[in-house]
Amino acid sequence: MDFDKIFEHNKKWINKQLENNKNYFGELAEGQSPEVLYIGCSDSRVTAEELMGAKPGQVFVHRNIANMIPNTDLNSQSVINYAVNFLGVKHIVVCGHYECGGIKSAMQQSDLGILNPWLRNIRDVYRLHNKELTAIADEKKRYDRLVELNVQEQCINVMKTAEVQKAIVERNLKVHGWIFDLHTGQIIDLNIDLEAKMQHIQSIYKLV
Repeated sequence: MDFDKIFEHNKKWINKQLENNKNYFGELAEGQSPEVLYIGCSDSRVTAEELMGAKPGQVFVHRNIANMIPNTDLNSQSVINYAVNFLGVKHIVVCGHYECGGIKSAMQQSDLGILNPWLRNIRDVYRLHNKELTAIADEKKRYDRLVELNVQEQCINVMKTAEVQKAIVERNLKVHGWIFDLHTGQIIDLNIDLEAKMQHIQSIYKLV
């Protein structure tokens, strides 16, 4: 990427859009009505719209290190609230990816400064699933499984929020857990039975 040519590329992109549709930017400025909230990792190799083949306005995107949804993070909580209550999304996707640097960093026994409290959320996922993970001898397979389990736990965190619980009851909002495989380019649906998992903790987290 040539940083000095960013604005030049932007002009070319504008001209390309206008060649296909002279009203492109007028239509874009009219507003958005995405059906999907995508919560993914900030990794520069994982771009939400491109891997799904989505057009502008179709996906509301939130990204952070290791696709986390901590209950104390006002950023992610505000995104969920806005997407559900104001945009009326029909689906929420939490998408992790193999070879996630955040997952690997969380497994390092070292002081990573400001990252420590953020990565502690991933270490908590490891603690919850310690028995399963420590039984996996192959380190790469263990990391891959932790990526999957982290997606599962973040989906559960999404479903702990009041606005999501209300939308599930009132309009059948769906929550999905996906993995993006960098080695193949494939999106993998983990097919997590979130309803069953929430039933085990419903007496604690049910808000509506």
